[in-house]
Amino acid sequence: MKKVLFISSVVLVMVFIAVYSFGQMGSGMTGGQKGESGGMGMMEHKGMMDHGQMMSGMMDMSKQMSDMMGRMSGMMKDMPQARMKQMSPLMKDMSHQMMEMSKMMDRGSTSDKEMKKLHDKMQKMQGMMTDLEKSK
Repeated sequence: MKKVLFISSVVLVMVFIAVYSFGQMGSGMTGGQKGESGGMGMMEHKGMMDHGQMMSGMMDMSKQMSDMMGRMSGMMKDMPQARMKQMSPLMKDMSHQMMEMSKMMDRGSTSDKEMKKLHDKMQKMQGMMTDLEKSK
């Protein structure tokens, strides 16, 4: 179980670094796109987030996930099997969340609605984490 947590933590840190690097790399490239497309870039469509908003949301969620992984790590010391089974759905949800974030990054854009959905899911996972901590 410690190996799984360690690998998950490493993957989460790598995603965070990738999100941050992607944000730094793209911040200088978005300025010229407006003029090239006649003033109507893809992000200007109704409901689409601009690059900065998207990266801010991604970094916020990455930090929340990292914090949750740290809390989970502390809980795993001498964890009985029943508790481990309770934690499994949360880890699955976190993995799904990371995949959704990865898809958004691959597209390079997201809508306000998609980002809100991810934030809502993150809140649900935070609640699950709190419930796990209370059931010690």
